Amino acid sequence: MQQAGRDENRREQASTTTEGTEQAAVRTPETQKRHRKVVGCLLQLLALQLTLFGLLAWFVHVHPILPLDVAITRSFQQNQAPWLRITMLAISYPGNSLLLPALILLTAVVFWLEGFRLEAVFVIGLSTISLLLNLLLKIQVNRPRPTANLVHIIQAAVGYSFPSGHVMAYIAYWGLLFAFGVILFEGRHWWRTALLITSVAFVVLIGPSRVYLGDHWASDVLGAYLIGGVLLGLAVGFYLPLKERGVLETPETRARMKKKKALRSFPTKQWF
Repeated sequence: MQQAGRDENRREQASTTTEGTEQAAVRTPETQKRHRKVVGCLLQLLALQLTLFGLLAWFVHVHPILPLDVAITRSFQQNQAPWLRITMLAISYPGNSLLLPALILLTAVVFWLEGFRLEAVFVIGLSTISLLLNLLLKIQVNRPRPTANLVHIIQAAVGYSFPSGHVMAYIAYWGLLFAFGVILFEGRHWWRTALLITSVAFVVLIGPSRVYLGDHWASDVLGAYLIGGVLLGLAVGFYLPLKERGVLETPETRARMKKKKALRSFPTKQWF
């Protein structure tokens, strides 16, 4: 029985390798040219984001207090409706507590147990890199947080201000989940729609939440979106080729992805 199982796994791996070779073979020069063009455009976009982030980091280091930042925060805080305050606090809560690290660990464990080992590694890896980079950037830029004599501090925070750690952490986790929702799954399923909407909501709302609560300036949030987007883009850029090659993919997972309609089968010719 064990020998038969091993033979079946070898046949499955050989079949997948053959499929990948056939798909690579049908790539015409036009397809390859289009692929290189798309990759080149994405790299230029990431380079632009990185350049803008560098300029913004230098500017706020030289000018820690910006009148525009103060005006934006005061404008945000004009509305002190209880529902808005509760919403902003709820959006930031996972990043203020152990909830977000627990979610990251739980997501990685679930991915690993379900056979999506590459995804588990990327969930842990991207969040860890994002955290370390954020700490390094905050030390380098050395920008103080908003103070009570300038804006209303609804939720006090410690440490340096630029870039926002919450925004970077949410992009690393929720942004990557959104990417996985697009890449791994297909079809109109309520759970996929819920995953995509929830991920987008957290990424979009965490920025205004940090400004509203008085924890960060708007430029802190903008910088975090820029550098967080670069990290996410690079992560997805590394992930896709590895996924196409079946790195860390078990034969059982590969077979399940072929059988279930909701899961996209790899390798695929659908990208670009």
